[in-house]
Amino acid sequence: MWEQCTIKGLTAREVWDLTYTYPSTSLYPYLLHIQSNIMSLCEDCIKGVKHEGTPEGKWETIAGIESYVGTPSGEYQKDKVLLFLCDVFGPQLPNAQLLVDGFAKNGFKTVAPDLFEKDGLPFDVFDSEEKRQAFDLPTWFGRHGPHVARPLLDKVITALREQGVTTFASTGYCYGGRLVFDLAFENITSASIASHPSLLKSPDDLEKYFSTSRAPLLLNTCTTDEQFPIPSQSQADLIFGEGKFAPGYRREYFDGCTHGFAVRGDLSIPQVKAGKEGAFKAAVEWLYKYGFGPEGKASK
Repeated sequence: MWEQCTIKGLTAREVWDLTYTYPSTSLYPYLLHIQSNIMSLCEDCIKGVKHEGTPEGKWETIAGIESYVGTPSGEYQKDKVLLFLCDVFGPQLPNAQLLVDGFAKNGFKTVAPDLFEKDGLPFDVFDSEEKRQAFDLPTWFGRHGPHVARPLLDKVITALREQGVTTFASTGYCYGGRLVFDLAFENITSASIASHPSLLKSPDDLEKYFSTSRAPLLLNTCTTDEQFPIPSQSQADLIFGEGKFAPGYRREYFDGCTHGFAVRGDLSIPQVKAGKEGAFKAAVEWLYKYGFGPEGKASK
């Protein structure tokens, strides 16, 4: 995935950094083309099942960005916000909305910005392999890679700060896991949760997190994950585990689950349902542990 590319021997990681840092260069279209092919998403990134339920949150416009917002019905810490960073389907996916609602019910003001500006993947790719094959994912990624999404996210964060928010946590799924790491690299967030993250380079991004971030890190991982496979999970444990990462580290492992389980898993399969619910419970407990909710409160 991160093999050598052809621009004067640059690694794919360096292509990524150049594209992200210098969007105005004459090489930008070429860099973007290479990035969109190397930083590829896997087939499991666009598979899934639409979950049943009635969303209870509201759509709000924050700094011009449509955002699905879950607000606790009772008392909560109004100077703290959980940023919910979606997979490639965006916050229009009911599954994401129901998770946002779940976090709000546990006492966290939760904001899921639409970083794809109503151009997330269509839900009908869930229906068949034929539809998944027909969708032009590299072109979509070129329009909506993290180099495009991150400035939109920064606008939302700035606007929330102007409203009095002082502390952020982030929870990201698949694509959103990449943004969780990027925010933590800059210490914008005070707690991180990444569930089956995509687009990470291991061990480079793990080592960068260790050396630059002060945000405690929770990883929700699984058995079958092309984006964050078991060797990468083991590298994370080696780098962060056994108390080596002072801010805090925990990795949950959900046996029998596949990339996407925490947000798009088939809940008719008991093992997947347990994994999805377990990942949510671990996230809530992590947020409580690091000051985002009442101590000792059990997750709902």
